[in-house]
Amino acid sequence: MGAAPGSDLGLPERDSHLSGFASGGEFDACSPSASLALALEGASGPEWRCAGATRDEMFGLLRQWQALEARAVAGKLGVLRALIRDDDQPLPGGGYTGDLPEGWTKSLTHEVAAALSMPVVSADRLMSVAWDLEGRLPGIGGLLADGALTFAKAKAVDEALQALSVEDAAAAEAMILPDLPGKTYGQVVRLAVQAAITVDPESAARRREDAEQNLSRVTMFREESGAAGLSGRDMPTDQTLAAHASVCARAQEYAESGVFPEGTRMDQYRVAAYLDLLNGVAAHARIASGLLPGAGAADDSGGAPRVNDEPSAEDDQAGEDPVTARPRLADLVVPLATLLGLAERPGIGHGLGSLDPALCRELAIAAADSPRSRLCVTVTDPEGIAIGHGCARAARGGKHKVAGDHGRTVALSARLNLTVTAGRLAELAELATTTGPPGQGSWAFTRDTDAGPPDGYGTWTLTLPNGRSLVVELRAVPTFECDHRYESHAYQPNDTLRHLVQIRDGDCTFPTCSRQARESDFEHATPYDKGGRTCACNAGARSRGCHRVKQSPGWNVTQLKPGWHQWITPSGRAYIQGPKRYPA
Repeated sequence: MGAAPGSDLGLPERDSHLSGFASGGEFDACSPSASLALALEGASGPEWRCAGATRDEMFGLLRQWQALEARAVAGKLGVLRALIRDDDQPLPGGGYTGDLPEGWTKSLTHEVAAALSMPVVSADRLMSVAWDLEGRLPGIGGLLADGALTFAKAKAVDEALQALSVEDAAAAEAMILPDLPGKTYGQVVRLAVQAAITVDPESAARRREDAEQNLSRVTMFREESGAAGLSGRDMPTDQTLAAHASVCARAQEYAESGVFPEGTRMDQYRVAAYLDLLNGVAAHARIASGLLPGAGAADDSGGAPRVNDEPSAEDDQAGEDPVTARPRLADLVVPLATLLGLAERPGIGHGLGSLDPALCRELAIAAADSPRSRLCVTVTDPEGIAIGHGCARAARGGKHKVAGDHGRTVALSARLNLTVTAGRLAELAELATTTGPPGQGSWAFTRDTDAGPPDGYGTWTLTLPNGRSLVVELRAVPTFECDHRYESHAYQPNDTLRHLVQIRDGDCTFPTCSRQARESDFEHATPYDKGGRTCACNAGARSRGCHRVKQSPGWNVTQLKPGWHQWITPSGRAYIQGPKRYPA
């Protein structure tokens, strides 16, 4: 090994604690404590320059400083609870949860606000979080104290479960607790919101409807940069999705016109489209001008350092370029059992997060009414992992049905993915017919006599609420195992292989990236020119940025089994991302 980093700068010698922060070392994954704090301080050294540390050890230091930060916040919340106990003044009608009074005086709130130099409203909210993480969500409080969850993530879970009863909050917490460590903030929020809807779907629908009726608003505000912002909040979901699709479609028209400067960001096109649609500016007028809002403004770098992001020497098969193409259809995942009235399962909307069952039914009917919508069915195992999939097509000899309007003023064109567990599918196969609940448009999903693709899940007829019938051939998705049946012997994948890999992975396979697989590159783990197969067992979705990082020196990606992608970083640390887990 070469000279230690900084050895020529007169920095202190390598600290003896450093080796404990390497992968698997004494301090690498231990719970935060005073002894860990001392080790971190010593190993990081003066000015936290980490003299003599390897990159692996520095990443260990980074992770454990974050864990210690979480522990420090847990300590602050613990002291707040001690103050609440000392105040010993539950609110009128309140009692005690354990030894915690269910409430505290305004005097205490103001004293905390003064001590922490924060607004009274913020102090009161912080005290509520402190109370909740022991009184309602002790498991989340435990993860915070152990350094496995940052305060921002713990607070997000508390907010997501806030409207639940104590019993339902406990059930939702137990549902997600094992899956929270290692997740990003957005992933934690999605898990928490989905759990809240799962345990109490009716309250979720009531909260949404109340917000649409009483909280919907459009606000104009000043951004920190000095620019302006315009925001619509708590709006009806179907109309908002349709409006977003209209903005994306207009933005795509601008991007494809070829008249604007090369390298224009898609966000700039969307801003132009958003303002033009609101202000009644026709697309041809914008294109004729050749100018976008803000054109001619100074460079927006603000003097900040730039990330080295040179184009890769080998950009493996690109999907839609995330810089120049955006989806024009809303993306919805809705459990089939919810539509058939067999269960009250939440769904997912891209950009929206979890959807309560009532909203799932409304949006699914709206999407089914649009002739531009694309429907498919995904079969999952009990954990929500895709093991079967089929795209719906018009039944042979079937006639196009006139779409119903169901009281809507705008159409909702969407990619509607209906999910169903393999166990539920087997139950449906035994029934002559299965239709949804009355009053909301009737769905039906029935097994055909056609056996369907080999080793698949049969051929089915999906009947939409407007009476239109679609055929769905459910083929196996190469997850867990791969028999290479969809392998392409060329560099480019066939359409079926590309689509099934996108369904299996769901998003980019880098653990903290949330770009949709459909908007990402189809990429070989072992490069094709080095003997890698163009097959599901050697392919994964990578966003363009993650793809380039994967191809840079020191990175390596393998599939431990089809759908499980292991990323090895230049420091030697390993991170694993599994297949997408669908609600079903």
